[in-house]
Amino acid sequence: MCFSATANFVGSGVLTAVGVVTLTKVRHRRELLFASLPTLFAIHQFIEGFVWLGLDGYVSQTTMHNMGAAFMLYAQGLLPFLIPLSVMLFEATAKNRNRMWPFLIIGTGTTLYMLWALIAYPTHIYVKANSIVYINDATNNTTLAILYVIATCGTLFFSKVKDMVLFGAANLIILLTVMAVKRYAFTSLWCAYAAVASIIILAYFWKSAGLRPFKYVTVL
Repeated sequence: MCFSATANFVGSGVLTAVGVVTLTKVRHRRELLFASLPTLFAIHQFIEGFVWLGLDGYVSQTTMHNMGAAFMLYAQGLLPFLIPLSVMLFEATAKNRNRMWPFLIIGTGTTLYMLWALIAYPTHIYVKANSIVYINDATNNTTLAILYVIATCGTLFFSKVKDMVLFGAANLIILLTVMAVKRYAFTSLWCAYAAVASIIILAYFWKSAGLRPFKYVTVL
């Protein structure tokens, strides 16, 4: 996956199917954002397919850069906020949701900085070792990467839902592996993460359908 336009478009189709099935398992509005992640990842892959087409000369450079900007918007600008928020909404009690606030605050701050950086600084897009490299000078640093991992993984480890913790562990392993092996193409390789993560999310929603919706309360 993620090594050609075809791979991205096929991956997008598979993830769309996973996303649709996952959404059919939603039992409460609080579950909706988390259940929407596979569909959002499908859109993400579809967008990168057009980046590949631009790099291969099949669409204009303007289209390629616009699609690249949209890809970066989701991968760097929105995920640090969406993941902690989706898990926070999913938790059954106010006490559990309050445990998520530090991660949501970190994610919100990271998102706001990334959005500013993506607007203020140009993003360079090119191919290296069969992967697309997205470089923005203001977001390409270790401190930001650490905050990113904390925001996208930390909330999951503090969830009271066992499968959320397992999802967080898989998430962390994948993120750290990509950083260690192909950090230069980290943003692009989110599509590989999306495929794995979406299957985990679908599996959880499928097997827990009989246990949900949780009884959401505000004082416990």
